[in-house]
Amino acid sequence: MSTAVPTVGRRRSQYARIEVLPANRSRHGRGDASPPGHCVKSRLRHPHRAVLARVLRLPPGRHAYTVSRARVPMRDGVQLLTHVYSPLSGSSGTVLLRTPYGLDGPIAQLTAGFFAGHGYRVVNQGCRGTSGSGGELDPFGQERADGADAVAWLRRQPWLDGRFALWGASYLGHAAWAVMADPPPELVAAVVAISGHDAHRGAHGTGAFSLEEVVGLMDALGHLEDGAIRQVARAATSSRRLRPAYEDLPLVNAQDTVFAGSRMPYADWLLASDAESPVWRDLRLGLALERVTVPVLLQAGWQDRFPTQMLEEYDRLRERDVEVGLTIGPWTHVETATKGGAIIMAEALDWLAVHLAGAGGPARPSPVRIFVTGAREWRNLEAWPPPTGERVFHLQPGGGLGVTAPPSSAGPTTFTYDPSDPTPAVGGQVINPAIGGRRDNRRLEGRPDVATFTSPPLTEPLEVVGSPVVEVVHETDNPYADLFVRVCEVEQDGRSVNVSDGFVRLGPDDANGTITLRLDAVAHRFTPGNRLRLQVSGGAHPRYARNLGTDQDPATSTDLAPSTRKICHGDGGFSRVHLPCSRRT
Repeated sequence: MSTAVPTVGRRRSQYARIEVLPANRSRHGRGDASPPGHCVKSRLRHPHRAVLARVLRLPPGRHAYTVSRARVPMRDGVQLLTHVYSPLSGSSGTVLLRTPYGLDGPIAQLTAGFFAGHGYRVVNQGCRGTSGSGGELDPFGQERADGADAVAWLRRQPWLDGRFALWGASYLGHAAWAVMADPPPELVAAVVAISGHDAHRGAHGTGAFSLEEVVGLMDALGHLEDGAIRQVARAATSSRRLRPAYEDLPLVNAQDTVFAGSRMPYADWLLASDAESPVWRDLRLGLALERVTVPVLLQAGWQDRFPTQMLEEYDRLRERDVEVGLTIGPWTHVETATKGGAIIMAEALDWLAVHLAGAGGPARPSPVRIFVTGAREWRNLEAWPPPTGERVFHLQPGGGLGVTAPPSSAGPTTFTYDPSDPTPAVGGQVINPAIGGRRDNRRLEGRPDVATFTSPPLTEPLEVVGSPVVEVVHETDNPYADLFVRVCEVEQDGRSVNVSDGFVRLGPDDANGTITLRLDAVAHRFTPGNRLRLQVSGGAHPRYARNLGTDQDPATSTDLAPSTRKICHGDGGFSRVHLPCSRRT
């Protein structure tokens, strides 16, 4: 039987149908699709769906649909709860989503419900141990096998026309790459937003442990079933609650304190610094970049956690002549879904219209679309990075930054890094919206362990498009050291706002001499009258776990040793900043 429910917030009268399934039979007659007594709930009954869609300015959907529920068996017998959205007026194609974030809340409404409202059949599956699915969540570790089993079930459904697409953002994006690591023949397109393909790179890619990101991730994933209100409350108190994980030593102890009673593998990730460790076997999905051949749309934010991995994905797919689109907006991780939601979802619809529905759809204006911060404008490019020139700025004695080299007799700038009072992280490419993104750095720059080098006011616009490169001639009395560099724009009121960062962990073989750091890619226009600034320091804790200053294992040691640094700009060598500059400036 079915009951019609009015859609909230629609101008036209449209309905979703609530279907009650007979015992042991799905709407399509397959006994393995739904257990006895399970029924379908309308995805349009939530009043916040229409409100959120309007607030986020998402393209309105015009298709009514039903939602059926299935428990899909995996190879080990675990069943994953799956919702199938079926448009009443016929489907333009099938889209697979695999999510840990629930099948009934606002995220499901604004993803699966969004695509269904635009005429697609959507298969929205809860990842293992989440969203009503069986089993236990092992973050990212089970997605490759479970994704393959989901596709095996999908191809058995009578409504599948032999073609489907993948969509995923954040964790869902990693789940999409997991399917593409063994791309099924039915896959015809994919859209991946604000996500990476290699969890080891995210945790240990710089040589230092990404302490803040991993602790925050494990805390969030360990409480997915708490409900929206409790999750918001936990996020609001995360800095206070998680402080022991950031401050206490040894780091590994957090498994028994902050994560006491949790199944989250914090200690496993912390201790497995080697990329070849079995811990990462199913969490590194670079194979997908070698195997996938279908058109892929990548969507990133300049201040998100993942643009470096996503630019690598773009490069590797393009090198193989895979059709790839790239969009990078001015957003943080969360802002991509809020401020950027209208753009990324409209682009996803256009990509699916062309590559899944075969309906033609609006042509993408260019393969690459980037937002130039500072200029506050979108730019269409044929490829990334675009052709650029180079501007070089030299570090000067007394904290200057100029276009000419300083005298060869100029002495160094010195500072001391003390791991008992580690240089803190401020802003940058992190997921937590409370601490990430572009921030005022003046308080950080007032610390004695942060050296700054600042240019005179710019007389003309300076547009940097690409990855800045910093050469630091560096000396340290302790080779167990880190180097963090940051390009900032100093506004006329004195605010120093971060633009691009670079970090490296050093050791006895490379701590002294010229250290070359390739910074985060950017597209940013510096305003005339503002100044360019380079920060140099010994860390950014807890974004990167502090260097303890010894040869001991940083995960298990409590020993600390400071380091005194020299940044040479004259006597001993010349440190400089190389900026890839648009030919417009």
